[in-house]
Amino acid sequence: MDSIFSAFALQRLVGLFGNVAQRNHQKQNFDVIIYDSISSEETLRMIGASSKARLYLKYLRSMAEKTDLGRLAGPSLLRLVDEALSISGSSGGGSVLNGSSSAQIWDAVDTMLEGGASAFTEPHKFRCFLVMDPKSPISVNSALRYWGCTVQAGAQVAGAFGIASLSSNEESVERTRKNFSPLPFAYIPNLSMDAPLDWNAITLNTVSKDAQDLLSLAANHSHSLLSPVKFDVAKKSVTLLMPGFDKSEIKLYQYRGGSELLVEAGDQRRAIRLPPQIQGKVGGAKFIDRSLIVTMR
Repeated sequence: MDSIFSAFALQRLVGLFGNVAQRNHQKQNFDVIIYDSISSEETLRMIGASSKARLYLKYLRSMAEKTDLGRLAGPSLLRLVDEALSISGSSGGGSVLNGSSSAQIWDAVDTMLEGGASAFTEPHKFRCFLVMDPKSPISVNSALRYWGCTVQAGAQVAGAFGIASLSSNEESVERTRKNFSPLPFAYIPNLSMDAPLDWNAITLNTVSKDAQDLLSLAANHSHSLLSPVKFDVAKKSVTLLMPGFDKSEIKLYQYRGGSELLVEAGDQRRAIRLPPQIQGKVGGAKFIDRSLIVTMR
């Protein structure tokens, strides 16, 4: 529930799902809002909530339309969804029912959830950053894993930060930078809380300057991020950015009659809509340089 209410708070502050910020927040203007959740797992659950809800919606709709129990409980379920949307403000404060047929209502809810999922993929609205200790292999490997999990959940990573002390091994620093290439990378000083901080020295530090440049680059809306999905119509293939994963950890499924590709990895499921020219069944897959190339047939 913490993740759900966090998403509602972001929606009120920045109109994350496309709606205008609510009246009681319109007077608050921000350049950037930083969201640091209870844990990385909670953030990933929040990002992937809409995508997962779409998958459950498919099964609920199938039950509602094809079983006696579903046809009996379907209207009550739709009213419950309508009330929830009205309370959260996701429907603009009004009802989505409005005398529409059940099929139209299911389609409307699916479209809304798809819009909520796509909001996290828009870099001018939402970007993620990795933070790690470059001296710890476990921390570096975890950051690589979270990079892949973030892409799989439906968001984009704009850069990575390494927390370094002045005595950090330069070799390990460069090795970590190469591990995350071509992702923008910068180091920030490890601040000790044992004594008062000299903020002038910190802000003028070369390491801090690199971090400022990275954040400035991320704030530039024209700056392009690594594409999580690439389509090749000529080769009838899909290239998925999957850092931190092995091929054995990734499962692929045909979804919605072959119009979408369902990717399961890192405790997340992602549905990717395919162009009409390459829709079909999964023919094969190979892993090259952190990317999974899927051939359709």
